[in-house]
Amino acid sequence: MTKAYFILENGTILKGCSFGAKGTTIGEVVFNTSMSGYQEILTDPSYKGQIVLMTYPQIGNYGINDIDIESEKPMAEGFIVKELSPIASNFRSKYTLDEYLKAHSIVGISDIDTRYLTKILRQNGSMMGMITTQDYAKDELIAQSKSLGTIIGKDLVQYVTCPSSYKWEEPLYHFDFENKKTQQNLSKRPKVIVYDFGTKKNILRHLYSAGFEVIIVNAYSKYEDVKKLSPDAICLSNGPGDPRGLRDEYLQEIKKTILEYPTFGICFGLQIIARIFGAEIYKLKFGHHGANHPVKNLLTEKIEITVQNHNYAAKENSLENNGFEVTYKNLNDNSIEGVKHKNLPIFAVQYHPEASAGPHDSQYLFGEFYKMVMGGVN
Repeated sequence: MTKAYFILENGTILKGCSFGAKGTTIGEVVFNTSMSGYQEILTDPSYKGQIVLMTYPQIGNYGINDIDIESEKPMAEGFIVKELSPIASNFRSKYTLDEYLKAHSIVGISDIDTRYLTKILRQNGSMMGMITTQDYAKDELIAQSKSLGTIIGKDLVQYVTCPSSYKWEEPLYHFDFENKKTQQNLSKRPKVIVYDFGTKKNILRHLYSAGFEVIIVNAYSKYEDVKKLSPDAICLSNGPGDPRGLRDEYLQEIKKTILEYPTFGICFGLQIIARIFGAEIYKLKFGHHGANHPVKNLLTEKIEITVQNHNYAAKENSLENNGFEVTYKNLNDNSIEGVKHKNLPIFAVQYHPEASAGPHDSQYLFGEFYKMVMGGVN
């Protein structure tokens, strides 16, 4: 296999094997602790601007199919694995991971010490990094490490939001058939408008299967244009990067909307709600990325295992001082994982209740959102 190099901004250099496309890619390096779900991870728009390091030792053994995608193409800037599986064995598989990344010009590297690299990120925090198949000398690689830039403060939503509004009518692939029959026979679906900061397809499937008519709009849509669509509810989706990068003029348009309609925020959506109401956003040391994050529901005292993918969080005291009650907390670092407004029909979670791929502990939230909206729809 062709050799490849991985370089961190702190000067760490690792030599490995190239897979996927040849070339050079730069991004913020984050580690994901999921054992599977690499297809959903690669196509999650929240990973725009990031190179994903998988901690599980072998990746690629079940290939890639045409269904389990969260967007039409991979969004991660690069992919790092310890061992690339030499075979892809699954009846649904259409391509190997290597073939898929080559087809979409995504650079990958394998055969490096991912455990060592994960420890560096855990101890020092997320850093910018580069994967390259260029045959640089060591001093050239060190020089490259000093000029990798940053994505902090940048608006990455512009690269992943939809150009124009569209309607979604695709249900979940696997869910209760009795429930499916009920939802198909709904005489009227409440209309939810999804602000697309980089939404995953499975969020849309869950909203539709919960009973909503689903319309997706550009993240920068004006309040008047959204109001013309006659919404019954608003969903603020997940998305990539630093929520502080979204300009205030766009926040003001969203604010007018969520003050008028019941609202559910997911991941990036929670951070946008927090910013709108004056709460403070901060960057986590190395973020939460994986399918095994324990969260405590403070309302029920139950523990939920959640899928997470975020590098930022809202400060607890700044939320409580702006009308919110904390509803969920992360049991690993005690960070905020969910909030609800004390006086308005607005709630949000920092994790991914659609869990694609991952445990289904929190999928009930889509049903809770539907019930909240139906309580106010005639």
